[in-house]
Amino acid sequence: MTDTLFLTSADVDDLAEPADYVAAVREGYRQVGEGAPAEPRTKLGSDDPPGMLTTYVALLPETGAMGGYTYSAGFGERDAWFMTPLFDAESGEPLALLDGASMNPFKTGAAGAVAVDALAREDATEVAVIGSGSQARGQLRAAATVRPFEAVRVFSPTAENRESFAAEFDERLDADARAVASASEALAGADVVITATTASDPVIDDADVEPGTHVTAMGQYAPGKNELPPELVARATYVPDLRDRATRDAGSFLAAVEEGLVDEDGVVAELGDVVAGAHPGRTSDEEVTVFDSGGTGIETVAAAHMLYERAREAGRGETIAFAPASEALTGK
Repeated sequence: MTDTLFLTSADVDDLAEPADYVAAVREGYRQVGEGAPAEPRTKLGSDDPPGMLTTYVALLPETGAMGGYTYSAGFGERDAWFMTPLFDAESGEPLALLDGASMNPFKTGAAGAVAVDALAREDATEVAVIGSGSQARGQLRAAATVRPFEAVRVFSPTAENRESFAAEFDERLDADARAVASASEALAGADVVITATTASDPVIDDADVEPGTHVTAMGQYAPGKNELPPELVARATYVPDLRDRATRDAGSFLAAVEEGLVDEDGVVAELGDVVAGAHPGRTSDEEVTVFDSGGTGIETVAAAHMLYERAREAGRGETIAFAPASEALTGK
């Protein structure tokens, strides 16, 4: 038997700030850029009741951890449940089992922030946010740790939601945050654009994305999710979290391929390649860059291990016992 730490969302939700997540996730992507293994999601769907079961994994040898997410979404309760197993990368023993709900927007936001830091212009000061939910909040909180934003413009279809988002970040950030009436208005003059929606059709127009803009999009997680126009994907330096994920389920990239605007060589590099210095990423101030964030085990393992270590130091969580396979199979 081995002792494993079980951590609830409440156990870990106050253990790290957005900048801590960004640092951990950047390190994870560097390791993958230097050859550490990570696999894109495997997804099983159900039509009745509608829902999906998804898993993705990564092994970060220098962090000393491996694992990922297994989560369900939809089904009878029409909700999502995030389970995060974490294993020791040397012994293989289970280190922890985390309820991944509270860390989800932060670890995903951290991946977006790592991309902003790697791909956006150094002098970026204005950000447009399309979407106003928890993921949009996580993206902006993390991105604000890597660029000194002076202006934030948010658009989402429900006026009350975008006004609430703007009010929150007007207080939270040292920036002028305001709600606007259209995506076009949000993008006017933006150096960084964040899209965090569940839309099936593009939520921004290609013509509104000015030269030199960086776009982080996180709503491309299925072939029918085309958050970005295919023309934008085609003209941008396109960098996903994982190449294999982009060619399987990144909706806007697949739409651009289907329209003949790009082929699979349109994936310029993975984010880890840029972080590790194997690819330059942005090469000019006029270049448009796109980071396609569909979710991977990289940010999941990196963030979960950071929280695990901090929880141990703080005496958080409960110990549960796991039996090794030899014991379970032989009864010895």
